[in-house]
Amino acid sequence: MSDRKRVLFVCVENSNRSQMAEAFARIHGGERVEALSAGSKPSGRINPKAIRFMAELGYDLAGHASKSLDEIDGEFDAVVTMGCGDSCPWVPASRREDWALPDPRDMDDAGYRTVRETISGRVKALLETL
Repeated sequence: MSDRKRVLFVCVENSNRSQMAEAFARIHGGERVEALSAGSKPSGRINPKAIRFMAELGYDLAGHASKSLDEIDGEFDAVVTMGCGDSCPWVPASRREDWALPDPRDMDDAGYRTVRETISGRVKALLETL
């Protein structure tokens, strides 16, 4: 195809952190990035807080789906795990990173926004190096 980069973000439930990271990869990377996210034990739904806090930035996360790693195939330029530890299966990738980010699920609004902004910055930095 082109030199489009494939990036996968993995967390346990695929309802908060990895969903926001996928969204930021699409926002910051545009057409040059194919961004996906998945969970080692997907919850099957996107956390309403994640939808609300991404909507503040003009991104509609409601169109995303919570997916299992079993649904993901192919190789990636980068795979980023977020706190799923040993339960993250191996996915073919040229590069892997683990971002030990706290799960914002039970945080207050300020805490959730802090995690969101951290993810945004890390995704931007990652894309600049691919």
